[in-house]
Amino acid sequence: MKRFLLLFSILVMIMSCNKQPQSVSPATADPADRGVAQCAALWRAEDGTQADFEAFVEQWRAKTPEARRELFDKLSRALEIFNTQQNQLTIELGKPTVLAEGEPGEIDYLLSSYDAGAHLSDDLFANKVAFITILNFPHYTLAEKNELGKNWDRLEWAYARLGDYFTERVPASVSQAVTAARSAAESYVDTYNIKMGHLLTEEGERLFPADMSLLSHWNLRDELKSNYADVPHANEKQEMIYQVMERIVTQEIPAAVVNNPDYDWAPYSNRTWKDGKEVSLPAEGDVRYSHILNQYHTYQELDRYCPSMPTAIARNFEGSIELLDGEVEDLFVRFITSEQVKKVGALIRERLGRELRPYDIWYDGFKSRSAIPEDKLTAETQRRYPDAEAFHRDMPRMLRNLGFDAAEAQFLADHIVVEGARGSGHAWECVGRTEPARLRTRIGAGGMDYKGYNIAVHEFGHNVEQVTDLYHIDYYPLAGVPNTAITESMAFLFQVRDLQLLGYGRQEMDANATLDIFWGMYEIMGVSLVDMYTWRWLYAHPNTTAAELRDAVLATAREVWNKYYEPVLGTHDSSLLAIYSHMLDYPMYLPNYPIGHIVHYQLEEHLAQCGSDAAFAAELQRIYRQGRLTPQAWMQGAVGSEISVDPILTAVGKILP
Repeated sequence: MKRFLLLFSILVMIMSCNKQPQSVSPATADPADRGVAQCAALWRAEDGTQADFEAFVEQWRAKTPEARRELFDKLSRALEIFNTQQNQLTIELGKPTVLAEGEPGEIDYLLSSYDAGAHLSDDLFANKVAFITILNFPHYTLAEKNELGKNWDRLEWAYARLGDYFTERVPASVSQAVTAARSAAESYVDTYNIKMGHLLTEEGERLFPADMSLLSHWNLRDELKSNYADVPHANEKQEMIYQVMERIVTQEIPAAVVNNPDYDWAPYSNRTWKDGKEVSLPAEGDVRYSHILNQYHTYQELDRYCPSMPTAIARNFEGSIELLDGEVEDLFVRFITSEQVKKVGALIRERLGRELRPYDIWYDGFKSRSAIPEDKLTAETQRRYPDAEAFHRDMPRMLRNLGFDAAEAQFLADHIVVEGARGSGHAWECVGRTEPARLRTRIGAGGMDYKGYNIAVHEFGHNVEQVTDLYHIDYYPLAGVPNTAITESMAFLFQVRDLQLLGYGRQEMDANATLDIFWGMYEIMGVSLVDMYTWRWLYAHPNTTAAELRDAVLATAREVWNKYYEPVLGTHDSSLLAIYSHMLDYPMYLPNYPIGHIVHYQLEEHLAQCGSDAAFAAELQRIYRQGRLTPQAWMQGAVGSEISVDPILTAVGKILP
């Protein structure tokens, strides 16, 4: 998972008054006229009179292209300074709660929820810097960027991206409330461990090591996937993990067994024991769903200040992902209803020699490592990486393995910091060219196990992208990639080569790799639809309770399952698609993953044409350095076509005709 600060995340919101922005046709109005109209829409009484506004426009409108470019350079530098300082505050205040360095206290959670940039937008509107930016670098809608951007040069794109910084005026208290609700959800997620050695079968057997502690959902999922290898009690373990997941999403799990080794728990019957004596413990109830609801309430308040994107749904898709939610839904449904899904499901059933079960959405048999016992891989990763510093020292070698030249490999490694994480791990980006990117990864007492290594390689992919398209970008407002879906695709490019980085040979995009990506897309698209439909339900039921939301999410998960997954995997009314922790702390983040998988496959097809490792790395760096265009413009520049599921559907159709 990537925890990120989008370059303008603290600054962008839509205006606070009820008046809509004045419509300005891009065909008839130059940027100056557009900027005047957008300033007028955001100007308040406390900003000055009509005469004051007219004087402001006359004083601050750039009179020549040279003056406009000079203003752009100065504003870009200032925004980089603001972003860097805010990022550093957020990183330092959050360390006690996100890094594995002792137990955080209540004050640490309060400090980590502080939004260092909550007042910045207010301040920059008050001193007119925001208005100066809007006046000279107006905002363009997504549709306009996609159309007009076909003829823009790099500087015009940078001007347009600078115009995305100040599109709203939101009170600092509202921004702070959004941050606090998300921080509380993150803390809940980061400490939601299941003590696997204390799980019992109905016969009282223990299937997992005594000291195994797995974070939901990531580590539970990865442990389930590891049991597709030839290991003792493999299918029994999978069935038990599936039952644990069902208890979590239904909230029937006893609250006291979470992150607590004092109790033994039989998840099938939901019975519990302490010191060998059976005890009765209350269920968690609806705590999980209260975190979604709390964030929804903060977004309800935010909606008041965003009339042109008046819902979190619109801001997430049109504003952040820059693909419309209906467009994304159609993309997913087209894929999961394809005949290819049924054919791949039949192949998996044949390979397993049994009827499929819901947890087979995580079938892991297409990976080359599936034939390698995980304990062997873990022994190797623990030997190589006893601590975070060892992983960091090996980064230059890993990059050279992928084709990066020695100088660039060292440069990238020098701009990444590796830290032990309290949760599953994440990549925290650098937003200014004086700071490193941060790779947070979970490392056990015995060193980095294979699950942790696989996640760390994913986060490493994020970091390489983050450093490259910041430090090697031509204009600061273009730093980054279009959206988090595309940065996920960059992480996938690294993650699928994890064995190559351990010395098991070059990993190519063969039939198995294609089927692996395909099946991963099928799994995460269903999860994403549940997330999307949940937020549509929330907006249709604004006065709901946490208990009602829990029931609605379960109903939605079961409906999506029955419609799109039961025909392939069986089991009526499975609620498994509601297990992803992202639903709690990053609302509607999940669609980024399947979009990222789609982009990843298109990139793999394109990069497969490179004749050598060096050519692969060079082309990858060229693609990175496009920066933050819109997703469709970025994809055109990267591979020559827009985002589409057709390439992988076609490829699977050839593999399984």
